[in-house]
Amino acid sequence: MLVDFESLPDTTRIWIYQCNRSFSNEELEEIVEAISQFLEQWTAHGSDLSAGFEIKYNRFIVIGLDQTNASASGCSIDASVHFIQQLEQKYSVELMDRMNVSYKQGEYVAYKSLKDFKKMAKDKAISKNTIVFNNLVANKLEYLEHWEVPASDSWHSRFVQ
Repeated sequence: MLVDFESLPDTTRIWIYQCNRSFSNEELEEIVEAISQFLEQWTAHGSDLSAGFEIKYNRFIVIGLDQTNASASGCSIDASVHFIQQLEQKYSVELMDRMNVSYKQGEYVAYKSLKDFKKMAKDKAISKNTIVFNNLVANKLEYLEHWEVPASDSWHSRFVQ
């Protein structure tokens, strides 16, 4: 069951899929429609799942699942992964690769491999104050408070001084 992302409680489970590029406006319209349809029909063992989503910076797909009444099962999580993989194929993008890092350069969102990010840190091209996206947040409250943070306040801190 599709619900408004804003109405989801702070305990909502969150999955963040970062794209290796920005989506075009046309792609965004199609993706919003596809995600809406998927979440409207998303179930776990026959029970409707109460879920919402938002797309940030035209490149992050954020899906939230309110597990108050029904939790995601292995099959329902598999279904969501399969759906994201379909988006990857349709739009020729990477959404599932967790070995990449997104960070802000001014208002621009940059996307680098972890290897390149480490090299940039070593070369002082980024610092502990660089705003990074911590896609490992687990719930909506963490997402709202700890998703966009200085590198020093996230798992990225091990690379910056």
